[in-house]
Amino acid sequence: MTASLDELKQALIQTLETRGVLGQVKAKVRAEIFAALDDEKVQRPNLPRENALINELIREYLEYNGYYHTLSVLLPETGHPEERQFGRNFMASELRIREDESSRALPLIYGLVRAEAARIEESPPGDEFADSARDARPLDMHSRDLFV
Repeated sequence: MTASLDELKQALIQTLETRGVLGQVKAKVRAEIFAALDDEKVQRPNLPRENALINELIREYLEYNGYYHTLSVLLPETGHPEERQFGRNFMASELRIREDESSRALPLIYGLVRAEAARIEESPPGDEFADSARDARPLDMHSRDLFV
């Protein structure tokens, strides 16, 4: 008895899911597709400074959490260079993030979330945005699982 193409496809998908690598395979295929489609002869416009800073924040977050396949898609898709554009100290200064020993162990984006949560807590009643944010489920800012 021979298996149909659909049966083989389903068996392969199931095997990759069971091994926990299906997501990685999909991300790698996407990255390779973007790399193949990315014509290096075409001059890309320079990224605006804000976009480069945001991409670096996201890069730091992805690397910290081990999302390397996602990063391998992000960089070519956004046209962001492989080499870092800004150092951590420069980004913290630009974003006015005050760091201490414990915050340096986390990506800067965690500091932004922490600062916004503190700002909302300190906002006076009547600030519509802050009021609605205060009504939302509070974040445990000392946990790595901020959004669980």
